[in-house]
Parts: sequence; C-alpha cells; structure tokens
Amino acid sequence: MKKFFTIILILISFPKINFAQVSVPTGVAANGFELHIDITWNANPESNIVGYYIYKLQDTTYKRIGIASPDVRIFDDFLGVQGDTATYAVTAFDSNLNESGKSSTVTAYTHAMTDDDYLNMVEEATFRYFWDYAHPVSGLARERLGSGETVTIGGSGFGVMAILVGIERGFITRDQGVQRMLKILTFLSTKANRFHGAFPHWMNGTTGIVIPFSSQDDGGDLVETGFMMEGLLTARQFFNQNTTDEDSIRSMITNLWQSVDWNWYRGDASNYALYWHWSPTYGFNGNTNFLIRGYNEALIIYLLAIASPTHPVSKYFYSIGWSGYFYGNGKSFYGIPLYVGQDYGGPLFFAHYSFLGFDPRGKKDKFTDYFLNNRNQTLINRAYCIANPSHFAGYDSVTWGLTASDDPSVYDAHSPTNDNGTISPTAAISSMPYTPTESIAAMKNFYRKYGNKIWGPFGFKDAFNVSKNWYASSYLSIDEGPIIDMIENYRTQLLWKNFMANPEIGPMLDSIGFVQDNTKIESTKSLPKGFTLEGNYPNPFNPSTIIKFDLPNSQNIEINIYNLLGQEVRHLLNSYLPSGENQIVWNGKDDDNKIVPSGIYIYSVKTKDKIYTRKMVLLK
Repeated sequence: MKKFFTIILILISFPKINFAQVSVPTGVAANGFELHIDITWNANPESNIVGYYIYKLQDTTYKRIGIASPDVRIFDDFLGVQGDTATYAVTAFDSNLNESGKSSTVTAYTHAMTDDDYLNMVEEATFRYFWDYAHPVSGLARERLGSGETVTIGGSGFGVMAILVGIERGFITRDQGVQRMLKILTFLSTKANRFHGAFPHWMNGTTGIVIPFSSQDDGGDLVETGFMMEGLLTARQFFNQNTTDEDSIRSMITNLWQSVDWNWYRGDASNYALYWHWSPTYGFNGNTNFLIRGYNEALIIYLLAIASPTHPVSKYFYSIGWSGYFYGNGKSFYGIPLYVGQDYGGPLFFAHYSFLGFDPRGKKDKFTDYFLNNRNQTLINRAYCIANPSHFAGYDSVTWGLTASDDPSVYDAHSPTNDNGTISPTAAISSMPYTPTESIAAMKNFYRKYGNKIWGPFGFKDAFNVSKNWYASSYLSIDEGPIIDMIENYRTQLLWKNFMANPEIGPMLDSIGFVQDNTKIESTKSLPKGFTLEGNYPNPFNPSTIIKFDLPNSQNIEINIYNLLGQEVRHLLNSYLPSGENQIVWNGKDDDNKIVPSGIYIYSVKTKDKIYTRKMVLLK
C-alpha cells in the first residue's frame, strides 16, 4: 500500500508534458457535382503540418475517410450517385502526429449537371494543378504529381495560359494572377538557366539550375522554350492594363521573348532547319539531339522563330526545314482525308500543343487548312478506337483518345500505329475545339463510367488501360495544360484571340504564305428529329466499311452482322452512344477475329424504339 501511494505521489509531482497545439483548419468548404463532392480548406499556419484528415458524418459519428498532403488541400468524395447529401469536417496533424480539433462542418449534395456545368467542373479542377500545386518558389508547374523540385518549361507555358483562364472564369482574381505572373517572370528572368536564350526542358524550381532530361540533354530545349513563349506571348496581350505591375509583366515577357536566339539553333549557316537541343557539354552533337522536322507537335517553333523581332530565321526555314521532308499525306483513313502527317495522324498531341495559342481556324498553307486537318486527325483517332482492330477492352465511341501519356509500363506516344490499349483523357478532351460533340460525350463518359478510378483532386488523371486493369494515379503538366486551355478555346477562344493579337504574328504568317481559307467547316450539326440510318460506305467494300447513323438523343445502340442464312457472324456493338452523328467500323471479321468470305451480309441497328436492317456486300 505504501508503494502504491509513492507511485501516485511521483506521478502527481512530475512536471506536466506540454503537447504542441495544432490549430483547427479554416475556410473549409464543400461543393457538390453530379457524382462527387469536393472538400477544400485553407493551409494551416504551422510550418510542420504534414497532412490533413477528412471526416464524414456516418449515422451519428464522424469517421475518417481520407488523408491529404499539405500541398494538395482538396479531397474528392466520389459518391457515384445523384441526390446524395453528405457532411464533412477536416483536421490537421503535424510531424509529431499531434492532431487538431475538427473544423466547422460543411454539407453538400450531388445533383444533375448541364454540359456547361461539366466544362466548369473540369476546367476548375485542372486549374488547381497549375495554381495550388505550382512550385512555391518559382510558381512554375511541377513536371508531374510528386516530382518535388523538378519543374518543366513546356508544361509551365501551358500553365501560364491556364492562369489566364482562371482569371477569366473567376477561379482567382486578376490581381492574384498578376502576382503569380510576376513571381514566374522574375524567376525566369533572374534565376532560370538559359542557353542562348532558350530554357532547358527541366529545371530546379528553387534554384533554376538545369535538371538533365536525359544523359546528354543538359542545355537548351527549343521546343519546350517555344511552348513557354506561346504562353508568355498570350499573357503579354492579356495583361493590357496600364498599371505598374502589368507594365512589368509585358516588359519582362518582351525581354524573354527577344532574348531567344532562334538563329543560333540552326547550328550552321548552311542549315535551313532548327535543332531541338543544344548542350554546353555536347553542342549540337549529343545522341539525344535531332533536327525539328514536321509534321509533329513543333509547328509553333518555326512560326515563332520566323516571327522573332531580334534573332529570326528566314521564311525558307518553313518550306525547307519544317515542311520539306515527308510532310504531306493525302490519303484517307476510315473514309476521312488526312492532308499532312503520318498515316492515321499520329498521337493527338500533334493537334494540341502548337494550337493552344495559335488559332488554326482558316489558316491555310500550300498543304492544308490546319483546323480541318486537326479535326480530321481527331476523327480518325476516334474511328480507329471504335474499329478497335486489336480488340482492347473498353474502346468505343465514347471511350477513345490516343496520345502521349503514362501507361502500364512506361511513358509512350500512343497512336493508332502504336496502341497498347491505353486511353488518355487529355486526348479526347483537349480536342474539344475540333470535335465538341464527340469530346464532350467522351468527357462525360470518362467521369460517369470510371469515376474515382481516373478522377481526383486535379480532375482527370493521366490515362487508363481497361485490358490490363490499370488506372494511373499520375498527373502530368504537359497533359493537364491542354485540357483547360483547349476547353476555353472551344468556349470563348480566349487564348487564340490573345496570342494572335501579338503584332509579330500576322506579318510572319504572310511571309510564309499562309492564306485565309474561307471554307466553312461544320464541327457540329443540328440534331435530327428522329433516328436516321445513312447506310454504310463504301458499299461494296474491302476490307472494311463504316456504318453511319444519326441519333436524336443519347441512347444504347446494338449492332449485329448476319449472313444470308440469318446466322450472326459478328456482335459489333452494344454501347451507350451520344446524340448526333455516329459511325461504327466493321473490319470484315467475325467474333473469332477471322476474315469472313465474300458475299452479302445484313447488319441490324437496334435503337430503344426499333430495329433497322440494311444489306452490304464484301468483295475480295
């Protein structure tokens, strides 16, 4: 008994332990969408905060449902249904695992959304990558989620344009955008490594020192620099107010733009093409270097090099260097003509990166109208996914889009000729100015069908592969930027208008020989009053044909192919399709992937109201 009281006396007399207090998170808000709810909050003032816990009211108890890192202060609760209501609270915890009390509670509900609501949702979520997740010192875009100090120049150029969208959409104030631009431009002007005016592909976001992109790519990257200049010149026109800060923005952009020695990157006075890289160690001779020749994502590089007011190259670089080698195409794929580029068009970022600022509408050189070519490349990419010759799981008319992205093994430039079953949401969504009906349908299907497998705090994740049951957890700035930028170009042409307003652009296009193409390009058409089966073409056909029809509204469509004995040879489609024009490719193969013999075949198209049938002839 005496021993017991001794222990009590010791405990009473021992000094109290002062646990650190963690302040309660403030600014907690919840916003409901069609199938999910976003919870956001302000950063805690403590320097040693290592995360936040999210709690959800379940019955009468708050249960922890998630955790967020300090630099991603958003949590999306994917409920998966409309009309559901939920209540949340947030706590913070420090490096010693001391947890704050719960924040004030917030409530939101899921609800039906219009197409405009969807576009707002995707733009705002994607914007957060370039605003909330930007590098804290430089303000530049991190190369990917989790890349730490590594920032990327091309993706940051796309991010500069995203800031303009954020101001225009009211996600941030104009003054907030101005202050972020001043941070970015001061860093680029005073800290960032430059090589004859060109930035490296990657650099350290605190020091500005180059981070080699590969073993011998440790200097200037002209293509990445071009993407940055595309964004900066767009911003130079946007920030047009006569204030001290906006004057500084315009002045710093002009200085950076005029400092790029495009002519240096020809390497030799007898050369009429531009090199992609220059290294202070390897010069133009590194094994990662090569000449920039079209057709690919780098059209903007030649346009800017010719437009430069200080270090230009001649207009002949366009005809000799850029478009002088295997540039034109002239073939048709799935009945759709392709005027320039490789067969089937290549990855869809070819139609995105150079055209975030450069408005291709009606811009025609001796080869093509570039809006028309971009639209057709997109339609060919979609038609390939619908035909799905390799029978990958998940491909259909609302799940399409092949471009450069992560995949189950590596980062790769996916295309109809380099396909492993990986769909990249940026491919279809960033094509929205060219194919709005098809792109919006794909965007909504990605969200509704795959949910939180590919949707997260910064919108759509990089890619997914249903055949391999793989869903990326990654976000890449080079893929996120085109999503928000091209959605806005579809909606208001904001970036196109500002980039094209730069005084250097018009004379450059005239010198190259671009002319205004007044051919009317119908990117959409009015919806039919009822179902219309336009038939198949070509007919007779060999080896494939396209079945084309119009839908008055979105609905499930089933298509089957039969021989003259009434035997089913191919179950071609059973999928939910968007309203408007649809086309499905039959490659002349049966369900066992064997080529069927020549003859007459019957195809049936089953709508929600009726079954329609037509004949077609396969001739070999």
